[in-house]
Amino acid sequence: MAITKHLQTLKHETILTTRKHPDTTPLANFLKEKPIIIGKYDPESLLTRVKEGAKRQLKFCKLFEKETPRVAISHGSADLCRVAFGLGTKVITTVDTPYAEAVHRLTLPLSDYIVASKAIPKEILEKYNIKGEIIQFNGVDEAAWTKGFEPRTKYHFGKPLIVVRQLEEKAVYSDGKVDMLAIAKKLTKLGNVVFLSRYHRKAVNGLIVPKFVDSTSLVAQADLFIGVGGTIAREAALQGTPAITVKVFSNQQVNDFLAEKGFPIYETTASETVKLAEKLLGKKRDVKNLLNELENPVDVIADIVAKIEKN
Repeated sequence: MAITKHLQTLKHETILTTRKHPDTTPLANFLKEKPIIIGKYDPESLLTRVKEGAKRQLKFCKLFEKETPRVAISHGSADLCRVAFGLGTKVITTVDTPYAEAVHRLTLPLSDYIVASKAIPKEILEKYNIKGEIIQFNGVDEAAWTKGFEPRTKYHFGKPLIVVRQLEEKAVYSDGKVDMLAIAKKLTKLGNVVFLSRYHRKAVNGLIVPKFVDSTSLVAQADLFIGVGGTIAREAALQGTPAITVKVFSNQQVNDFLAEKGFPIYETTASETVKLAEKLLGKKRDVKNLLNELENPVDVIADIVAKIEKN
């Protein structure tokens, strides 16, 4: 959405699309955006993934029947990349998960431009037999919407406030298991715990389980964040909130990059999480100067679009 808004300010005609998903569609509504819903997210099995992907590609074909876009930009959408490639549209793909091998195999070989943090070693991207240009920037994707960010919503969950994010167990790249719910329950001895579940927003005794939250605003007000992946952890750290990632995935170079820059993001094992949480709880930092030094990927993408239009 940050990319769409910026391109619109530059007078580009844009079409914003998303899948029907328990996270993205409520977020779009919250932000008062009206993307075109193309297909849905159904990770129930490998077969449902393939079926929904095929349906989604057909819907993209129908959307572009009258007019083919000059540029297709996505965060690793295999379906958009496939259709855009077939139509001769220039493809820009952003990457922030080096471990998402299945997605990379389906998208990077079809991409004309690959935009990734310089934290990700270039050879990790090159191994996918890509023909496109790799453009790396001195920052992380989350800088696109955290630079100059002010919380949109005030949350009154009490203090100290700990936010825990459930593991995305149904992702293709999720080859590890960790019980984040069990960790969340143990953390209640340290404060009020908001548990951000992935699929089933069911009440859990002792935890706060909201149906929807603006995660960027929530972690800005939290005293600690704990998760497994990267996005919300980086949203927290970029705003000075201590963030812990439980060690499940390898190749967490983007998180390591922020830690080396001085942002409060840490990695530990599941068994050591509560102990580290006790140490870090409430130790927020002023990282505005560090954040200002990071490059914004939106500007990088806008430059690529300008280059395509010029040619």
